[in-house]
Amino acid sequence: MKILAADDEPLALEMLTECIEKAAPSAEIHAFSSPLALLAFTAEGSGDVAFLDIKMRGMTGVELAKRLKDQAPDINIVFVTGYQDFAGEAMAMHASGYILKPVTAEKIRAELSDLRRPLANQPDKRVRVQCFGNFDVFVDGKPLVFSRRRAKEIFAYLVHKRGSFCTMQEIAAVLYEDAPNDAQQKNNLRQLISSMTRTFRDAGVPEVIHKQYNRLFVDVEAIDCDYYRFNRMEVDAINAYNGEYMAQYEWAMFVVGYLDNLVLD
Repeated sequence: MKILAADDEPLALEMLTECIEKAAPSAEIHAFSSPLALLAFTAEGSGDVAFLDIKMRGMTGVELAKRLKDQAPDINIVFVTGYQDFAGEAMAMHASGYILKPVTAEKIRAELSDLRRPLANQPDKRVRVQCFGNFDVFVDGKPLVFSRRRAKEIFAYLVHKRGSFCTMQEIAAVLYEDAPNDAQQKNNLRQLISSMTRTFRDAGVPEVIHKQYNRLFVDVEAIDCDYYRFNRMEVDAINAYNGEYMAQYEWAMFVVGYLDNLVLD
């Protein structure tokens, strides 16, 4: 994935770039402090996603987006701003997303998992995740076997969160509900997480799961997921939806109403 970032404030551009790097460590990132420099770059070759600060000197992000769309009609535009007043103008551009500062990796990750336009010429991903019906995972077309049922459920929850950080306490609440969060529960959870990460490591795809400071998240760019493609309104994913979402997990049941409403709309 080729990602462009534009902000005329050096510190803001550095922060934006760092957050993109954390959210998409495998992406090719190009940062620009000048809108004209970005346009000169895209005149030679396009990008997949452009994160544009709205309030820049000489040319606003909205003006830049209009010119960028002329050069690269299929690029996903995500506006970044510290001002809520620009939301209406940005959405009128049919932007892929809108981030309110301060920018975080979680916000970037959420936008990248829900792009308006599918990315062109992306290589096939080794890991395919099926959320519609029962939750299942496939690596190179073969079912991935988890040694522990709840280890698979943890991964299902990480997929459900679409790249957002999940704390150990949050995961424990999902798995154990109202059970006391004592030392035994914490030890069991550590063993489950170790089992889950070992399953992906043994399958040769350890990059799917990341752990930072007692928190976990799934790399949304490393998997092909029907739920993610449904949210991007890809026709094949919409047609694949069967009225069930991670059917074996009670905590996932409420998502069915959300998906049903999108289908009806």
